[in-house]
Amino acid sequence: MNIDFLARNALLAGVACAAFATPAAAQDAALLQRLEALERKFEALEDENRTLKEELVDLRETAAAEPAPTAQASSHQTAAADAASAGSGRAFRDTIGISPTYAFRVLDQAVDVNSKPLVQLEALQNGELSGRATLSGQVTAIANFQWSNRDSKFGYLMRNPTSANQIGDVVSEALLHSANLAVTARVTNDLTAYAELLYDPQQNFAAGTITGLARNNISLRRGWLMWGNLDKSPVYALVGKMDVPFGLNDTVNPFTNSTNWHAFSPLAYGAQLGFHQGGLDVRAMAVQGGAQFRSANAPVEGTNVPSRLNNFAVDARYTIPFGDIGDGLMVGGSYQHATSYCQGYPVFHFNPCQDNNPGIAAYGRLDLGPIQMIGEYAQTTKAWPGSNVPIPTNPLNIFPAVKAKAFTVGGRYSFGSEMAVQQERAFAISGEFSKFIAGAEDSPWERQNQAVAGFSWFPATNFNLFAEFIHVDGFAPLNFLSGGNFPDGSTWSDRDATTNVILIGGTAAF
Repeated sequence: MNIDFLARNALLAGVACAAFATPAAAQDAALLQRLEALERKFEALEDENRTLKEELVDLRETAAAEPAPTAQASSHQTAAADAASAGSGRAFRDTIGISPTYAFRVLDQAVDVNSKPLVQLEALQNGELSGRATLSGQVTAIANFQWSNRDSKFGYLMRNPTSANQIGDVVSEALLHSANLAVTARVTNDLTAYAELLYDPQQNFAAGTITGLARNNISLRRGWLMWGNLDKSPVYALVGKMDVPFGLNDTVNPFTNSTNWHAFSPLAYGAQLGFHQGGLDVRAMAVQGGAQFRSANAPVEGTNVPSRLNNFAVDARYTIPFGDIGDGLMVGGSYQHATSYCQGYPVFHFNPCQDNNPGIAAYGRLDLGPIQMIGEYAQTTKAWPGSNVPIPTNPLNIFPAVKAKAFTVGGRYSFGSEMAVQQERAFAISGEFSKFIAGAEDSPWERQNQAVAGFSWFPATNFNLFAEFIHVDGFAPLNFLSGGNFPDGSTWSDRDATTNVILIGGTAAF
């Protein structure tokens, strides 16, 4: 019932009673006119009240459907974001967001090594990246104790094994291994921009010690502009600086990368085209020529100048699902037209090659509940010229050139409470063996073997505490692998050198 209507009638009734109580006043025309004017005012107030109620209902519905801007975005910024995204068909309300679980996965060095673009597309599809821009970061700190049977020869490859950084036969460290900062920007529903900064004083190629300024620079590790939306199409494409789709290059270790990764995981400029549907993934990439950032070197008219798009890689993998969610067998294979194993004697990073040396890879991963097993093999299709000493008077000339090869086998058992964490584990124990074959049998640079026993614990979805024991047989650095840096013709490679490492650390993503 309308309260304003009742109030108006009550007032009119009261005035009317007062009028009839005085017969002379009841006959007064002026009093009737005042009553009519008062009624018209009540009718106007009733109309105004109805209009205000309707506007209040509309405001409440709008507020429920469209929440107010967050503290990070002013109303002006929100309006600008809505206007900018109007052409994409969807308005992004949050200017900046975070997703720690996504951050751990996209920056993880151990898993999804060369499939980060697909990680992003799946995160977009799952609603993990709701903001226009998502900031991600990761910090890895470690402490270790290393000992070797050779003075200043440590074969552990998670740091560059140079005598400038590892003196004597015992090394101990407590330091920041690496730090990443990345932004994933949703330009439109179908266009994603990504940029990742990396600080890695232990593993970059700069000269000097880990405290030198050259080793403490920050670089753009990866970055691309990607078109793709898995809700609309299984096809996606990107251009930029990225991991080349060659091999698996993942590891079951909580921290240490496999020897396959060190030997054959390429990073380069280029353009990639991918297809992802059901269990099938196919990727092809046109790779910039010249000596690229990692494990790709296609000569351009006999030089290492990257002035031609003359290298490429193709990878295909298929996953056969089993009964339970997450269980299945994935198998894959790759081809890369030009690896880095094309240099002649003496071998040195990024030197030009006379001809390209292609690579092939085959790999698989088996997931059975808490058990995961991986296997991978990669090799060049032609002998590596630099694995031979071409000088007839050099006593090391007796060893012929060989194809560069690497293989990895490993397994991990996860246990503890179920958590939606990277690699789907709360606790895990792991073991892995990987091998790099760089020279002929019995040559000083013949091989470098790595065995790792690991333990990890995820107290949170974005925080990994780990411990590892690493044993390495052989010391075969890429630079001057077969010699060329000593006047007497000797080499610093040593197949009988051994390295042992006890390591603890943590990786936190945010």
